[in-house]
Amino acid sequence: MMRIYKAFFASVLLAIFSSVYAADTMDAEDFVDEASAKGIAEIESGKLALEKSTSADIKAFAQQMIDDHTAANRQLAQMAQSKNLEVADEAELMSKAKKWILQLREGESFDEAYANNQVVSHENTLELYRDAAQRLEDPALKEYASKTLPKLEQHLDKAKQLQATHQKRD
Repeated sequence: MMRIYKAFFASVLLAIFSSVYAADTMDAEDFVDEASAKGIAEIESGKLALEKSTSADIKAFAQQMIDDHTAANRQLAQMAQSKNLEVADEAELMSKAKKWILQLREGESFDEAYANNQVVSHENTLELYRDAAQRLEDPALKEYASKTLPKLEQHLDKAKQLQATHQKRD
């Protein structure tokens, strides 16, 4: 009887440990898909900003987003390919919706919307990368997430500066 209790207790502990451990990890495929989709969204909204913005600072930031996120996605795609993981080929639905909203705006209204979008977008992306840097089991992807964080933090800081510059003044 004691042996049954020990076996039962051991299996319960193993189940609890497994579920806790699983909750503390992030799936590499999910990270690659979400991170690449966010990168594509940044590139596409940056291209839109180059077309529609009337502000030199917005256009400069948009070009930086295109350049930085293209490079990051290229690096991520190479890593994903070596691990037989697929990268996103389309931006997330929410990012697409934001892009369509931005397309409806012109002039200062567009610039304000773009800056606001960039703050929210980079806050979300930073959350994903911080989570990945903590929870990914794949060491190469974990290192990629960690090394990308400072650049994303710079993007957020600049986006906040643009937001302050381009907010509506009543």
